[in-house]
Amino acid sequence: MADAYIVDGLRTAFGRRNGGLSQIRPDDLSALTLRHLVERTHVDPMDIEDVRLGCVTQVAEQGYNIGRLAPLIAGLPVEVPGVSVNRMCGSSLETINQSAQAIMAGVHDVMIAAGVESMSRVPMGSDGSTFSDGLTGQYNIVPQGISAEMIAEKWHLSREQLDTFSLQSHQRALHSQGEGYFAGEILPVEAPQADGSTRTVSQDEGPRADTTLEKMATLRTVFKADGVVTAANSSQITDGASALLLASETALKKYDWTPRARIVAMSVVGVDPVIMLTGPIPATAKVLSKAGLKFSDMDVVEINEAFASVVLAWGEEYHPDWSRVNPHGGAIALGHPLGASGGRLVLTALNHLEQTQGRYGLITMCIGWGMAIATIIERL
Repeated sequence: MADAYIVDGLRTAFGRRNGGLSQIRPDDLSALTLRHLVERTHVDPMDIEDVRLGCVTQVAEQGYNIGRLAPLIAGLPVEVPGVSVNRMCGSSLETINQSAQAIMAGVHDVMIAAGVESMSRVPMGSDGSTFSDGLTGQYNIVPQGISAEMIAEKWHLSREQLDTFSLQSHQRALHSQGEGYFAGEILPVEAPQADGSTRTVSQDEGPRADTTLEKMATLRTVFKADGVVTAANSSQITDGASALLLASETALKKYDWTPRARIVAMSVVGVDPVIMLTGPIPATAKVLSKAGLKFSDMDVVEINEAFASVVLAWGEEYHPDWSRVNPHGGAIALGHPLGASGGRLVLTALNHLEQTQGRYGLITMCIGWGMAIATIIERL
């Protein structure tokens, strides 16, 4: 089987709800990342065989197959096709995996794997209505926040533990921002603002320097009166886009590209759709098995911080070196623009491997209705 390589990638900064990126349509925002990725890699657009674009809430400005429209807005040739992909929170990691699979199978040589979500402009959940009796007759479907509460209860996680982890996410993100860590992966965007002005958005807006455990403790729980899940220990509603170029060895030779990473292995799993968010636990085991590697081989792990309880429960099973897990903060601080987050996780993991001379990175994400996805990359 052929190898699939990551040539390069970029993302926008992640904007707060109604923040710096909220006045930009998501199809336009995604087009910016696509256009700059093509310019940065010097790929002939006619060689791009498909654009896979992750997006969760595919209605309104994210409808009409945004995966086709964003490349057209970006000025790519009409001959370049595009498709929208929805594996909920794992959508852009799914597009990376799908692109790698097509290359590994020898079907394609050059692919763009992208993702976008403007949660300010297209509210989460606005693509659905009611559940089928055929579903609710089998499963007690609950909101994800209730699932996060169930996880905290099952793994005996206290609110103090969740808040302490969340505070660390902000502290790590702020430190990395201060060190300029994210600069290599972020595309600055000249963004119109609600007051009619324009400003450059080049830094993630979610990290809060004034966050303390004392402030977190004053917040009410969101899903259960006697629960532990609050806005402070959950991921933020966010706007953003990401895009990566993947290629075969044939394409590397044609363009004389030096790849940044190789896709080693991928997994996707299903779990109970009620507790719903425990999938990273089996997804991690499955992807390690497929890669023929041990957990201790991973130099960095980027696990999506949908809720602090998700990450901490995973940690109870794997007992990681926490300095290697989300070392630059995660979605609790940086935000979680649903369809774009997988791309961000891969880019952040890759940048960390390059800066620390590490070899392997594991990326994994929980997914709504009881799934999870994982990918292992190798720095080259």
